[in-house]
Amino acid sequence: MYDFHTHTFLSDGVLAPTELIRRAIHNGYRAMAVTDHVGPGNLEFVLKTLVKDCAAASRRWDILALPGVEITYAPVEDIDAMARDARALGAKVVNVHGETVVEPVEPGTNYAAVSSANVDVLAHPGLITLEEARLAAERGIFLEVSARKGHGFANGHVVRTAAAAGARIVLDSDAHEPDDLLTRDFALKVALGAGLDEDEANRLLESAPLELLKKVGVPYP
Repeated sequence: MYDFHTHTFLSDGVLAPTELIRRAIHNGYRAMAVTDHVGPGNLEFVLKTLVKDCAAASRRWDILALPGVEITYAPVEDIDAMARDARALGAKVVNVHGETVVEPVEPGTNYAAVSSANVDVLAHPGLITLEEARLAAERGIFLEVSARKGHGFANGHVVRTAAAAGARIVLDSDAHEPDDLLTRDFALKVALGAGLDEDEANRLLESAPLELLKKVGVPYP
């Protein structure tokens, strides 16, 4: 299993980073990113902690744990600069909290995210437009198929729009609690529920994560 969108008690999750990673190993995870919610004020603090904890976990346990962030509810004008700052502070995976259909995210967030060369994943992008998906394809930014309740309501639209635009997709848990972590069986059901056939779903779970790791410069052996 792979997962590039998870949260700890450094933002609105419930577990310490190392406990989250250890529980992910128990679920069969091979690689993951810990991507706590950040704004301008907590960006440096969150990454300082995650860089250390992910390095310790990767060194001692059989998992590739990557420090990351989810830029959340940031003014659209600041998204690119925050993504650039996150990268400079050690983030290996930079997500942006997209315009999910169940939250009042500022309009224009999706466009700002896919316009940035410093963003890797647009999380739960909701009713993303074809133009935005095409820009994501040009930038190599992955669009997320979300396993999180509420955020997954638009998965079918995301899959169809990504296919029409030639954009890449990745499936993530958006885990906040232990029970949110993925299992292979549940991840496959989410992929099938998004409208993929079985071959497409299996590729999403196996090939897409390796492509994302390659994009962020951390190829998985």
